[in-house]
Amino acid sequence: MPLQNRVDPYGVLFCSPARGTMMGNRGGALHNQAREIVRQYKSRRWIACVLEFRGRRRTVMSPNRYTELFFLDEAVAFAAGHRPCAECRRERFNTFKDAWGSRQARADDIDAGLDRYRLGKARTRAPLRSLPDGCFVEIDGSPWLVWNDALLLWTPERYAERRGRPPALTVTLLTPPPIVDCFRRGYRPEPHPSALSLASACRP
Repeated sequence: MPLQNRVDPYGVLFCSPARGTMMGNRGGALHNQAREIVRQYKSRRWIACVLEFRGRRRTVMSPNRYTELFFLDEAVAFAAGHRPCAECRRERFNTFKDAWGSRQARADDIDAGLDRYRLGKARTRAPLRSLPDGCFVEIDGSPWLVWNDALLLWTPERYAERRGRPPALTVTLLTPPPIVDCFRRGYRPEPHPSALSLASACRP
């Protein structure tokens, strides 16, 4: 039986056998002894991590330990309000801090800046043409990734459909605006391989 530890672009935890390419957590244990989710987060420290680091091994959702969460890719983690881990992804975290505006930025300050947008809070709308690659938007009730000249439909297992990017459309933005600004300043999220496959398959 799949555990409720997968994360969608809205930041919602759901059950799925799909593992994804990144792991993360929300500051502590979100589950009880029966490995059932009882809270959406423990603290404001929402991070995105690599799947393996220094050979560490553990049982997922161990009692009294932090809850391991899984994302299809980094773009989904960002849309959900997570930022790069400062330990297992130190280089990416430093690059993200540069895009945030300062290498001296503290993790706590970044987490506080993102918290007001998490779990559907302070949703905004924006012209689609103004958004950089890596953003998630909602169109017709579904989450789509903005990538190059296309929109890619998210599913738990992969990006499943490609549409052209309409030049004149205003959309609901799922990715927090401070992260969108980081993308504009040059931080490029790491996409799932299916995103690259869809993009390359449709090029002339």
